[in-house]
Amino acid sequence: VGCKMNCLFCQTGKQGFEGYLTVTDILNQIYALPERDKLTNVVFMGQGEPMDNLDNVLKATEVLTSDYGYAWSPKRITVSSVGVKNKLKRFLDESECHVAISMHSPIPEQRAMLMPAERGMSITEIIDLMHQYDFTHQRRLSFEYIMFRGVNDSMTHAREIVKLTKGLFCRINLIRFHKIPNVDLEGCDEQKMEAFRDYLNNHGIITTIRASRGQDIFAACGLLSTAKTIEDIRR
Repeated sequence: VGCKMNCLFCQTGKQGFEGYLTVTDILNQIYALPERDKLTNVVFMGQGEPMDNLDNVLKATEVLTSDYGYAWSPKRITVSSVGVKNKLKRFLDESECHVAISMHSPIPEQRAMLMPAERGMSITEIIDLMHQYDFTHQRRLSFEYIMFRGVNDSMTHAREIVKLTKGLFCRINLIRFHKIPNVDLEGCDEQKMEAFRDYLNNHGIITTIRASRGQDIFAACGLLSTAKTIEDIRR
């Protein structure tokens, strides 16, 4: 629970680290849902770095995909990461689930400003690692990209993404930014997001704009937080 990554744009990261979810804690988030039999996909994302809790994440995905558990296809599960050296490789070797990487900037210096984890495993190291695996069949590689007005939303950034991911079969998910307190970042407008998406699509990278859900209860991307923090935001 909580997060060590402290990304500039993420309210969850402002909470700091409080502890690791057990395998039971993880699975209970599914089991406790009355609609669990209707679930189509599960994403490990939003409140903490999965690679920091890798043993429990791998065990949970094993239960979800094994005959003795839920017997899901691993293609129904996506695990996200900012990129943690050694652990990301281990996940790729030991799991068949989809992987989503938080990019947010293709420029290492700027990514480090937004995401301190860049200093531990750079986006170029992540790309080099991904080239060692085959994502041309059922397993999918995607990059998450929150768009900030005047920061990472230019055509220069789009061109750098094309160069960075050259030869890599992947897709890009563009994400709207939800404003958080005391952070001088703004979301970019819809027209700019669409132009960015179209440029990447026209250069051979499948790119979509993610539908934003949960903002009304502060559960959208980057907003997961404590009740006290939610109260502070509403003020």
